[in-house]
Amino acid sequence: MKIVIFAGGVGTRLWPLSRKSTPKQFEKIVGDQSMLQIAVHKLTPAYKWEDIYISTSAEYEDLVRFQLPKLPKQNIILEPATRDVGPAVGLVTAMFVKSAPNEPFAILWGSDHLVKKEEVFRKALAAAEQIVRQDPEKIVFVGQTPRFASQNLGYIAYGDKIRAIGDIPIHEFSGFKYRPHLSVAERFLKDGHHAWNLGYFVTTPTFLWEMFEKFSPELFSDLSKINQAVGTKEFNTILDKVYPEIEKISFDNAILEKLDKKFGNVISVDIGWSDIGAWEALKEALSDNADENVTKGKVMVEDSRDSLVFNYTNQLTVGIDLSEMLVINTEDVVLVCPKSSVPKIKKLVESLAGTPHEHLT
Repeated sequence: MKIVIFAGGVGTRLWPLSRKSTPKQFEKIVGDQSMLQIAVHKLTPAYKWEDIYISTSAEYEDLVRFQLPKLPKQNIILEPATRDVGPAVGLVTAMFVKSAPNEPFAILWGSDHLVKKEEVFRKALAAAEQIVRQDPEKIVFVGQTPRFASQNLGYIAYGDKIRAIGDIPIHEFSGFKYRPHLSVAERFLKDGHHAWNLGYFVTTPTFLWEMFEKFSPELFSDLSKINQAVGTKEFNTILDKVYPEIEKISFDNAILEKLDKKFGNVISVDIGWSDIGAWEALKEALSDNADENVTKGKVMVEDSRDSLVFNYTNQLTVGIDLSEMLVINTEDVVLVCPKSSVPKIKKLVESLAGTPHEHLT
């Protein structure tokens, strides 16, 4: 099976650590490896390097090569422009439907995810691959069993258990729900028929290509031009011409919301997944309880609770009487705010454009 990890995006919710020049996926947020390295290394015990692909923005090619020296050069798929998830998945599909049309491939959206139970995750991928090999016209979604009622995540609804592959349960697919209200999320948590939608799925390039043709004809038309150029010397020229003007659409709107339920299966398991694309989410992922403080670097905290203090300098950072606070200290920016103010970070970063501080974004 081929596996594609998507590693584009800037990640302003993790500013000031994540910048345009070195987005969050290339930073050492947890431990001594970057998030991209962590995402890949959780796969390498079971998958060969030649079966792992990275899809990213063209400007980050050198960063990918530097951080993943074992990754074959041809396994880096470069987007010449940012055009949303639909075109990004479509570009990968256009290439694989030419080179390995019926070989199962896994789409792992986002390299800023933390997976604590890596063996369970690999078992879930293997089970999904087995299903798709048996039925190439299936798309198998791998979701996280909810730990709490989240309003910030999408949900996959699933029905009865069809069977099990080892200790991995396989369910009927019932649909999607995008970022529900708290009361709805609480119901999802209790009913045992909803999983967090992680953006992880396994299918075949041929099946997905047919879905693009059926459900998103405008996008498919441009993707076909790229597909026809795959393997030719004109490929990069055509990609650079077509892709920046391609329809900008989410993958949900392009395909998933229109998918017939009979084509889907769902695996809902606890893989210890957390989205750490924002500071408050990182705090939740790294702490065992809400009151615990999370620190990194040369840090002292006294009489504090439920706070995250990360120091990326050689200076000592000290916090006293902190409560539900974020303190991020980098060489050129210090961010201090309540956890509840994280949504304002993106707007603040955008406001720096055209100012003397724009270089800090």
